[in-house]
Amino acid sequence: MKFKTLIGLLLIAVLVMAGCTKTEKAAAPEKPAFKVGLVTDLGGIDDKSFNQGTWEGIVRFAQENNLVKDSDYKYLQSSAEADYVPNLSTFADEKLNLIVAPGFLFEMAMGEVADKYPQSKFLIIDTVVQKPNVVSAVFAEHEGSFLVGVAAGLKAKADGKNTLGFIGGMQFPLIEKFQAGFEQGVKAVFPEAKIFVDYAGDFGAPDKGQALAQKQFNAGAYIIFHAAGGTGNGMIKEAKERSEKGDVRWAIGVDKDQYSDGLYGSKSAVLTSMMKRVDVAAYEVAKSTMAGQFPGGEILVFSLKNKGVGIPDSNPNLSADIVAKVKEYAEKVASGTLTVSEIPGK
Repeated sequence: MKFKTLIGLLLIAVLVMAGCTKTEKAAAPEKPAFKVGLVTDLGGIDDKSFNQGTWEGIVRFAQENNLVKDSDYKYLQSSAEADYVPNLSTFADEKLNLIVAPGFLFEMAMGEVADKYPQSKFLIIDTVVQKPNVVSAVFAEHEGSFLVGVAAGLKAKADGKNTLGFIGGMQFPLIEKFQAGFEQGVKAVFPEAKIFVDYAGDFGAPDKGQALAQKQFNAGAYIIFHAAGGTGNGMIKEAKERSEKGDVRWAIGVDKDQYSDGLYGSKSAVLTSMMKRVDVAAYEVAKSTMAGQFPGGEILVFSLKNKGVGIPDSNPNLSADIVAKVKEYAEKVASGTLTVSEIPGK
């Protein structure tokens, strides 16, 4: 009898423990979903440049953290500057955990929306908005542009050419930093070189980019560097079409490695690219925000020193000696031994 009683008591204890375990599991709170959104600049999500690079950083973050596309990470495209405030506001109304805007053209809109939604968290790339709920990511574009200028100057000199070109989107101080760095890089290794400069007045017009490239190539430019977003894709197209016909001309990409955009057959018309790691900026800020460490009000600077700008790891169209020279200059700039001006003509 005592034995049966003991067994009965043990069974009751097991059932009670099981019940407690189930209750504890049921009571465990679910981890809240993290949601991030990108509002594109005028070039669109697939501009093969600035917007696309930023989106790639968000996608990498999302994949590493098992976010579900369209519900946890998504984008809204802007076709005009008038879309900026409504698009940013839409994501703020949806209470996304982080809202990203790539491009200095967002400066006014970001300031307005950040004030209207003080509880929302924002990242703006390429300009500074001094609000406690906004983190600003800026880049030393002149330093990375200096390196591709060195590469272009050495390539032109080695091939017996003396004329290069630069095509900018809109003529603002930010884009002039690309021009300034490129010019200084070229002159550092090829002081006799001539450099054409044109601005399209647009970041989303490949036809304008191609027309300006035709103008510069016809005038003798051998290599053209662009800082023009989607407009620059027209320049790459022109370099590719000419090279396909045997009139070899070179393009230098921007923001992301644009080598594949210049492919024709087994070759590419893209000599190298000025990598502006907007993907790293988006990834790192999303990661910090998810960890509860949103750097609101801070200005994050991405330079040669922290590998925020530079050239791709692989440069099939550059000789080993040119790559070595570029790295040599990169070390000088990163260490502070060599200073690159942000202003053209300096």
